[in-house]
Amino acid sequence: MFHAILQVNFSPLTHFPSGPSIVDRELHSYSIWAIPPNDVSFRIKKLMEGLRAEFGGPEIKPHITVVGSIRMTYEDVLNKFRSLPSKYFRAYQAKVNLVVTSNFYHQCVSLLIDSSTEVSHQLDCTTRICTAHWGFHSGGRPYLSLLYGNLTEEERKIALEKVSSLDKNISSLSFTISQLAVYKIDYRDITLKSWEKIAEYALPFH
Repeated sequence: MFHAILQVNFSPLTHFPSGPSIVDRELHSYSIWAIPPNDVSFRIKKLMEGLRAEFGGPEIKPHITVVGSIRMTYEDVLNKFRSLPSKYFRAYQAKVNLVVTSNFYHQCVSLLIDSSTEVSHQLDCTTRICTAHWGFHSGGRPYLSLLYGNLTEEERKIALEKVSSLDKNISSLSFTISQLAVYKIDYRDITLKSWEKIAEYALPFH
């Protein structure tokens, strides 16, 4: 089902999705993502392309997961999104401090984001507020996935070397997050072709 993307800018809303989608009462899975700026996304996409050329896997929209899979109706997730306590939010810095691998499909090769208090206070604040708002609990470190897949341990070692050869400075990347988005997701769809952005807003810089 197609949904128009809802633009949110922390002002009273004058636009609401129209048509049958707003009364869709079926439960779906949604996730809240922090989206890197365009120039950083372009750089990360080039790195992703190099990894997929060797190891396969679906094309991933560059993002840092803020809230994982939450099961709600379309209308309810938008209402939750609109009611975020916006006064606590602002744009923040995300700093990569390590490239890591995992045997989990959706975290096969990732950029681990620095979550120390002195570096990423606003990142921590944004994550805590969002997870509490949606009633989602996660104690994991923030990360940006570069590759989805089921690689062997040896293949993951090769993938780490590939990342270094494709972008030797990626582990020191730092960038500003100024956009959050809600995506409709389905972990059963490993192609990601059904994953869909349904709402977004810009984080204020002050």
